[in-house]
Amino acid sequence: MDQQIEHPDGTTLAAYWAHPAKRGPVPGLVLCHDFPIPPRGAVASGLTFPELADRIAAQVGWRVLTFNFRGTGGSGGDFSIGGWNADLRLAVAMLLDHPDTVGASILGTGVGGTLALGVGATDPRIRGIACLGAPTNLSDWARNAGRFARHCRRMGVFSSDDAPRDVNAWAREMAAVDAVASARAFAPRPLLLLHGTDDDVVSVSESQRLAAAHGTAELRIIGNAGRRLRHDPRAVASVLGWLDRQAP
Repeated sequence: MDQQIEHPDGTTLAAYWAHPAKRGPVPGLVLCHDFPIPPRGAVASGLTFPELADRIAAQVGWRVLTFNFRGTGGSGGDFSIGGWNADLRLAVAMLLDHPDTVGASILGTGVGGTLALGVGATDPRIRGIACLGAPTNLSDWARNAGRFARHCRRMGVFSSDDAPRDVNAWAREMAAVDAVASARAFAPRPLLLLHGTDDDVVSVSESQRLAAAHGTAELRIIGNAGRRLRHDPRAVASVLGWLDRQAP
């Protein structure tokens, strides 16, 4: 079910709900996508996530909310880490506000997984997190903020002509991301880490660092898998099995 979410700051977010056939209380999951990649950029972000949401609802019986971060897909606004964090927190709150949702977990791909760890580390209501190819930090973006801002413009994640208005503040938000510390703080709650051996954007060692920081994470390295684990049947099967085991 498609929906428009009105953020308190005035940003409109595109969202999609998938409901299980089972009536009564069920676990809840938020799906969040990665930063846009070429060639289609922001317009294609999270495009297939409603399909994944429907599959999870049908096969595992969870209620699922997926959405587009600001600046991507059908959502308005401009990309920033602060803005994306606020969007994710709002999605978690909306999921938990549903009267038949019991608890919330997060599945994030790439940077979506990194931010999920940051939100989960400070929100005890988050029961579990699954990350697909999540980087441990965004230091490269922050270190070359001017160049990255130009890349953001090409990817279409800015709706304002003057974004980012304060490049230094925008860069500091990115520099402050520390998923290793977040994974440590999130423990001992369940954490699933999936990474492809052929990921050409984020090294497998990043997920290994996250697993070590957490202490009891399930780490699965998928041979010959690339960046787009969401489309790898082995990764999807691992996620579905993990979710099934997390159900109360």
